[in-house]
Amino acid sequence: METLMSVIIGVLFAIGVYLLLAKSLLRIILGTSIIAHGTHLLIITMGGLKSGAPALLGKKAAAFTDPLPQALILTAIVINFALTAFLLVLAYRAYLTLGTDNMEQLRSSKNE
Repeated sequence: METLMSVIIGVLFAIGVYLLLAKSLLRIILGTSIIAHGTHLLIITMGGLKSGAPALLGKKAAAFTDPLPQALILTAIVINFALTAFLLVLAYRAYLTLGTDNMEQLRSSKNE
C-alpha cells in the first residue's frame, strides 16, 4: 500500500510542479493546492498506514494508531485552505487592477 501511495504522491507533485510553471495565475494557485494535497498524503504515508484502536486511556487494545499525523494533516488542511483563499483574492485583485492573469504580461507591464 505504501508503494501505491508513493506513486500517487509523485504524480501529484509532478502535476503541481507542471501547473506552477504555467503562465496563468489561476493554474499557479491550483498547482500550489495540488502540491499541498501531495504533502498531506506524504505525511499520512510517513506516519504509517496501519490500523488499530484509537489512543484512549481506558481501552486495553493490542495496537494503537498514532494520532499525531492525523493532527498534522488537519492543521495543514486548514492552512492550505487559508492560503488558497488568500491567493485567489490576490489573483482577483491583480486581474481587476491589471486586466490580465497572464504572468508574462504582468512582468512586462511592471517593467514599463
